[in-house]
Amino acid sequence: MAEIAEGPDKGGKKTKPKKHSTKIDMTPMVDLAFLLLTFFMLTNTFNKPQTMEINMPAKPKTEEKEQPVPASKTVTLILGKDDKIYWFHGEVDKTKMEVTNFGKDGIRKILMDKNTAIRDAKGEPEMVVLIKPKDDSKYKNVVDILDEMNITDIKRYAIVEVQPIDLEQLKLQLNVE
Repeated sequence: MAEIAEGPDKGGKKTKPKKHSTKIDMTPMVDLAFLLLTFFMLTNTFNKPQTMEINMPAKPKTEEKEQPVPASKTVTLILGKDDKIYWFHGEVDKTKMEVTNFGKDGIRKILMDKNTAIRDAKGEPEMVVLIKPKDDSKYKNVVDILDEMNITDIKRYAIVEVQPIDLEQLKLQLNVE
């Protein structure tokens, strides 16, 4: 640990007090520091990033015909500014658009009700949700609606561009620019 080196005594003469050289062994302290560092690194839980996995369809090798989805099985959500959601069930020009918001009594309730109503012969949900963000909607709104798809357990949805007919119907029915 610590050593003090002393020279031989020269008899009865008074001498100046000698400055003793000290040598401190730092090895145990370094070992302790590394042990503590290793202990805290191994016992610490590292934060895992919270991400939502989105499976994108693979590009077909051969040209396959798209199977159209009947309008009666689709719900379209148009994301607008000020956190508003304009939605309709079916075709845009044959149904009335409605306005809702994000939340459990807003879009979540609508999606759950429609998902239980639109079933196939086996009783499996068959609803397809089309998400159409307008230019004035926020990125946060798209993330929030994807979270709602996950919460309401809707498996089939797509993010598509807003069509001019959608914008026309918004202007006609709800006076939205």
